[in-house]
Amino acid sequence: MNLGGFSWRRLVGISAMKSKISRTIGIPLTRSGRQQKIGRMVTGGGCLVVIGVGLSISVALAILAIKMI
Repeated sequence: MNLGGFSWRRLVGISAMKSKISRTIGIPLTRSGRQQKIGRMVTGGGCLVVIGVGLSISVALAILAIKMI
């Protein structure tokens, strides 16, 4: 049964303490938060993948052009 959003953890202050620790150390304490942070680091928020593909295509074309000469 739902208690209308009441939370013992929030009342005692556990939620605030966890969020304060998380912000201080810079690492999320939840599993999904850690996975999202790692995903953003790997993809660079999405831009890094696009730049990497574009750069690799450019390098491949340059190598082909040099070999044809």
